[in-house]
Amino acid sequence: MKRAIALVAVPALAFALAACGDSDDKGGSKPSATPSMSASAAQASHNEQDVMFAQMMIPHHRQAVEMAGLAPSRAASAQVKVLAAGIEKAQAPEIATMTGWLKDWGAPAAMTGMHHDMPGIMGEKDMTSLKGLKGAAFDKAFLRMMIEHHQGAVTMARAEGRSGQNADAKAMAASIVRTQTAEIAKMRGLLK
Repeated sequence: MKRAIALVAVPALAFALAACGDSDDKGGSKPSATPSMSASAAQASHNEQDVMFAQMMIPHHRQAVEMAGLAPSRAASAQVKVLAAGIEKAQAPEIATMTGWLKDWGAPAAMTGMHHDMPGIMGEKDMTSLKGLKGAAFDKAFLRMMIEHHQGAVTMARAEGRSGQNADAKAMAASIVRTQTAEIAKMRGLLK
């Protein structure tokens, strides 16, 4: 049991430290919805970084989807509602794809106990506060929080781009960098 915890904790710490860095987006193609290789080929074509990326990005995306799901009943701005719907539409399928990768790789579905250490993740207090807001106050808080959340996702995706091995995971990471960087710019514009 101690060995299993160490095998999860040590790579998580290494990823957290690596995620503090920054690099330019190298681009890439759209990720495929499902892995197209056999289980043995899938296991051979990934590394520890790919597993860490999926395990951490799944709960990160889940929180973004949860935040976006608040907008229809709380946001005042139609633009915020449209943005939130786009976030939900993009990230929910990515969660399913990454969950499939982890299953094919024989890896646990998600990290436990370290979510609060992920870049851009909102704490329980932040989420409770956001759920209590409506109208323009919700819009402002949502945009500020989602900018921070997206910046965290971009940091994790860039780490995958630098150190990952799996082509599909690296392609998804490149897509996350592109789309979420564009959404950050849009959200900053909406805050003005």
